[in-house]
Amino acid sequence: MHQLGIRRKRSRLAALVAVLLAAMLAVAGCTIGGAETAGEASPADKAPVAQVVETPVVGARDVSPIAPVSVTVTGGTLDEVALNNSAGTPVAGQLSADRTSYVVSEALGYAATYSWSGSATGTDGKTVPVEGSFTTLAPDSQTGGTLNIADGQEVGIAAPITLQFDNSVVDKAAVEKALVVTSVPATAGSWAWLPDDNGGSRAHWRPAEYWVPGTVVHLDAKLYGLNYGGGAYGDQDLTLDFTIGRSQIVKANAPSHRMQVVRDGQTIMDIPVSYGEGNEARNVTRSGIHMVTEKYEDFLMSNPPFYENVRERWAVRISNNGEFIHANPQTTGVQGSSNVTNGCINLSMSDAQEYFGTALYGDPVEVTGTSIDLSAADGDIYDWAIDLPTWKSMSALA
Repeated sequence: MHQLGIRRKRSRLAALVAVLLAAMLAVAGCTIGGAETAGEASPADKAPVAQVVETPVVGARDVSPIAPVSVTVTGGTLDEVALNNSAGTPVAGQLSADRTSYVVSEALGYAATYSWSGSATGTDGKTVPVEGSFTTLAPDSQTGGTLNIADGQEVGIAAPITLQFDNSVVDKAAVEKALVVTSVPATAGSWAWLPDDNGGSRAHWRPAEYWVPGTVVHLDAKLYGLNYGGGAYGDQDLTLDFTIGRSQIVKANAPSHRMQVVRDGQTIMDIPVSYGEGNEARNVTRSGIHMVTEKYEDFLMSNPPFYENVRERWAVRISNNGEFIHANPQTTGVQGSSNVTNGCINLSMSDAQEYFGTALYGDPVEVTGTSIDLSAADGDIYDWAIDLPTWKSMSALA
């Protein structure tokens, strides 16, 4: 009896152990031989680890054509990424050395759709596509601008940089911030916005004093894609490189009936001339700092009712109101003793030809001693007739 009881106890214990073991296996979800845990995804079912971020976001609209455009990836690297225009042509861009970012390096077009292509490979070996598109803004209008100086041109020491826009600019401050003038040697100066002319706004940059001869000047105008306000955007960037030539200043004192040409501090011409008669306002040579803007060996001049289409020789324009330094044989007899012209500065034929050969765009012509000052009424470039504090106050960033 005792042994039988022992065997029964052992049998019940073994059965209990077997039941507990089965329960544990069921709870753990294990299978014999180390099979996967029940309810846990296999590696093939896990989400890719590579995470791609596109800027601007997929589907974005009205994107600025100069906004940053890029793709970055975490948990992987980029493969053959490109941004393509609507014709399928890739836009210029640069892949980083570690292949985790791609940055577009050229401006985009207006009102255009761009699409991404390529892929990224994660550290888990899985690939994810780089795809999607966005659209750039469509401006109501585009505004262009023209400069008064050509690339590589040599100009006189009074020459401003003038930028004439073909429409009125609403946000002048935004535009002025995009206009950067640098020079060697460094030159103090300021932009000023003059009244609209020729159908659009105009901005002039003038040094505080005459340029130093030999100065090298650079303008960088980042205007493409810039919001001008009023629905208008810039149509292109502008750059300009030019140099300042020798110093040449014309000293023109009307009461003296003479004119001096001073080159690099030395008087190279001191000649008899005749200034405006001054019997009425239209015949007064304006006092103030004029600037040489054009010159013609032959020029037809008119000043109704006094004369029309009269051929004049060796004509150097110094303002847009019709003031020239030019030859006039009809006044030779009074040059040096009397002022009889209709506002121009008359020289003999030989003196006019000699001066003509020395004149350069941007040379200052300093007229003094007359009853009317040079002003905005006298043409497009009267920059030096404005005192420096007032000039600076005409900046949109003042």
